[in-house]
Parts: sequence; structure tokens; C-alpha cells
Amino acid sequence: MTATAAPTLGAVPTGSSAAQWLRIGEEHYAAGRNDDAFAAFRLGLAAAEAQPAGSTAAETISELHSRLGNTCMVRGDLELAAANYKAALRLVPTLVPCWCNLGNIHVQTGKAQDAIAYYLEALKLNPRHWPTRTNLVQALTATKQYIIAKALLLELLGEQPQDAALRHQLGKVHYELEEVPAAIECFEQAIALNPRDSDSLYWIGGIKQRLGDDAAAQAAYARAAQIKPLIRRPAIKSPADFRVLALYAPFGGNTPTEYLFKHAAYDTDTLALFENNSYDAQAFGQGVNVVVNLISDVDQAGAMLPLAADLVEGLGKPTINDPRKILRTTRDMVAELLSGIDDCRIPKILRQQAGTACSVVGLLAAFPRAAAILARPVGTHGGDDFDKIDGVDELAAYLAKPADTDRYFIEYADYRSADGFFRKYRFIFVDGQVLPYHLAIADDWKVHHVNTDMANQVWMQQEEAAFLNDPTLVFNQRHYRALGEIQQRMGLEYFGIDCALDTNGDLLVFEVNASMLVHDDNAEFPYKDPAVRRIKAAFDAMLARFAATGV
Repeated sequence: MTATAAPTLGAVPTGSSAAQWLRIGEEHYAAGRNDDAFAAFRLGLAAAEAQPAGSTAAETISELHSRLGNTCMVRGDLELAAANYKAALRLVPTLVPCWCNLGNIHVQTGKAQDAIAYYLEALKLNPRHWPTRTNLVQALTATKQYIIAKALLLELLGEQPQDAALRHQLGKVHYELEEVPAAIECFEQAIALNPRDSDSLYWIGGIKQRLGDDAAAQAAYARAAQIKPLIRRPAIKSPADFRVLALYAPFGGNTPTEYLFKHAAYDTDTLALFENNSYDAQAFGQGVNVVVNLISDVDQAGAMLPLAADLVEGLGKPTINDPRKILRTTRDMVAELLSGIDDCRIPKILRQQAGTACSVVGLLAAFPRAAAILARPVGTHGGDDFDKIDGVDELAAYLAKPADTDRYFIEYADYRSADGFFRKYRFIFVDGQVLPYHLAIADDWKVHHVNTDMANQVWMQQEEAAFLNDPTLVFNQRHYRALGEIQQRMGLEYFGIDCALDTNGDLLVFEVNASMLVHDDNAEFPYKDPAVRRIKAAFDAMLARFAATGV
């Protein structure tokens, strides 16, 4: 971001020196007049450049660059901020805040490993510099160096044991190290130090939920929501481009957005919805430009979707993934919705309600051409409780087991490739675009990327990279027409599809929903990064487009 015209700076003597502009800029910055400060520091540098070489102290010029870097940080121009911090350090290499801020820029732009080097330079100059040490913790956790982060946090807490934020951060590190009791203890200590610490309560709720203690999780979530209904994530720039309100269900399936909302130029407010609660659309809609409904799994959070739909209607804002559209995305409903698409095979799906009878004869009649039948409880994803049933005897044994929940029976379709391997592809649909996300290759029908041997097989990685770079190497015009028809029928702005090519060469659909994970944790598969970044860029552009219509 560059200034095209200097703001009004009041009565400034003609020919003011660099030192005078520095003082003027500092006064503006301290008063919150960032644009005026930006202009003053630039004029100071111009004044220094106009003077004979050596007539302006290097310390003054360095300070002008440093202060200009600070104003650029506030404006969200991180590239110009970094250039000015580096210019300051070339003149005066001992400016600890500049080294620290360069580290902060790299953290904000997703380069946490590079940030660590800048923080270490700052600590060489001042080993006790508090901002550098606390920010270094953020970089260490972002790069999964949890043991080092834990040691540094314990050192910091030794100096400031009453710092609730450090206790909260240590709780997160304990959790990542699978030290769950210690994590809960840290979050509880943080709350004791700061009873308004809703973030620690949300963390306790999440941990208790994963442990199966739903009552404790519900209590923690409810208490956190009373303190702070909205979880706020500020933009990486100020002012933010716009504001997003994201709706999610703590006890239901939600669209994963940890990566999608990362390093955003917009503010994000996330609102947890609970049954039997009422939500004032006018209160939560203040300043909001676009709504993103994250509640995506009807089988897990179907009861929450009507509540979310009523809130969305009251907000009257442009909305991504309207809750009423999500209501029709159970596995069996999607199979019906997508039936009849040319060059596309949608396996038949039946849903058995818990407590109802289902016979071998009835299932075989429902799937007359299936070589096998797949079965899974509703609300599950991945390989959890996902079985392939071959033959009458296996089917009878499966049906003899009591069904505690509803379960799906799915027609199995062979998709083994000619080389004997199974290939499952994932695309992400974003605002009309069909973007490749990954290819998983395995020697078993139940294919999930994390459970394959792809990390050790170069040829598999090369094949995935080729697909990500050019999906048309695998999917032809017929397939893309089918994908386009799927997008039209789903009617959602953001969702994913897991699919393959069957033995006839048709598009074979496994799953279509808005719950699919997109992440940037690809250290073992760095070739995936460009495809992942394309998805995030498309997601951000979609939000900006929707926000522009609702301002």
C-alpha cells in the first residue's frame, strides 16, 4: 500500500528536517492518526535523502524506517513493513524491535520457521526481550516444536506466574504433546487467574468432548458462550477488508476452517449455537458483511440447522452454505439428489433407523447387482466403523448386531485400477470453481490419505503431484460435465467431493458434503502446497465477493 497524497499535517515549517518529521510522525502515531504518521515518516526519509550524505544521523534515518514499518504493519502492508525494518537494520543492526517485528511478519504470512531466525537474532541482542520471547512461542508451536515451546513457556511463567495468557498457551502445548490432564490443569489455572477467559473454557469444552464427557463439555461451552458468545479472530491488517460471522455447532459436524480462516484480510467472528438458546440477529449482525454457515453434517447437527437458518434469515446478510441447503445433504439424500447424471455413477444408499428390523433378503433385493455391501453408522466419516460385507453369511452376522444408531448401507462399486491399486480423488468446489485437493492411492478399497504408504512411495507422490497440477490428465470433459452438474444440484458455495473412476471409466461418487478437511500441514508432501493455496485464495475471493454485495 503506497500513499498517493500526504494527509494534512497542520502547520509544518517548510524545509523541516528528518528529525522534525520523525517527531511529528511519532506524535501522530501516538494519537492513533496512522495515515498522518505514515506520511510524516515518508517525508522525513525524503528530507534525509535531500540532504548531503552524512548530514543526517544514521540513527534518525533508521528510526524513521522503523517507525514507518510500524505504521505499515497497522495498515496491513506487511511487505513494505518488512522492507523498512530491513532498511533500519542495515543502518543500525542492534534494533531489537525490528528483528522481533520481522519475525512477527513471517508468522503472520505463514513462514513461522523463517520467523524463528529473526527472533533468535533479537534474543542475541537482548535475551530478556519479552515480546520476542512470547512471540517465539507462537512460532515454535506453529512449527510443531512443542517441547522447546513448553520449556520456553515454563521459563516465562517462572518470571510472571500470574500471566493467564501464558497459562493458556501452555495448556495448548500440553494438549499437542498429548499431556491431556496437564492441559486441562493449565486451562483451569488460566481461568482462575482470569475468570473472563472464555478461550480456555472453549478449549476445556473441546477436550472434554473428545474424551466423551459430553456433560462437562456442554457446561464449559455454555459458560464460555455466556462470557463471550463470539470468538474473535482479527484480520492481519487494519482496517480489515470486511467482517465475517461464522456459525458453528460445538456438538455437531462443522466445515473445518482452521486453515481457510488463517492469515485473513478480514475479521472473523465465530458464534457457537446451542439448542434451546435464542439469538438476537440484530446484536450479532452489527458490522457483519457476510455469513458463513459451518454446520455441515446433518446426521450430527441436524437439530441445529433450523436454528441457524432462522438466525441467517434474521441477519439478512449474504450467506455461504445456507443451512436450509445443508439440510438435504445426508448421504442417502445426496444419492437421490445426484441420480441420473450422465457419465456418473452414484451408488445406491439405504438408511436403516435404529431399532428397526432389516433382513438379509431385503438388503439383497435392494442391491441386486452389488458384489458387496458397505455399512457404517450415520454421522461417521473416514474409516471409522466402516465395513465391507461380502456374502450372505457376513451380512447375516452384521445384521445380527444391534444398531445403537441409524446406519447406512451402501452399494459397493469396484474402482480398482488396472495396476491393482485403488485411487480416490478429492475436489473442492469453491464459488463455481472445481479445484483438486488430493489423490490417495492404496492397495485396499478403504482409501484415506493419512493411512496410505504414500509418504514412502515416490511414484505415488509423483502421480498425485501430476493430478494436482493438471487434473485433466485423469478427468476428461465428460467427467467435468458431471462435476459441474453435481455443483449445480448441490447448490452450495463451498463443499467437497471424494470420487474415483470406476472400471467403466465413469465418475464414481463416494461422498459429497461441506465437511471435508482442507489443511496446509503438508511437510511430507510439499508439492501439495500450490493446490492448497489455490483453494484458500478462491475461498477468500468468494468471501470478498459476497461481502461486497452486503455492505
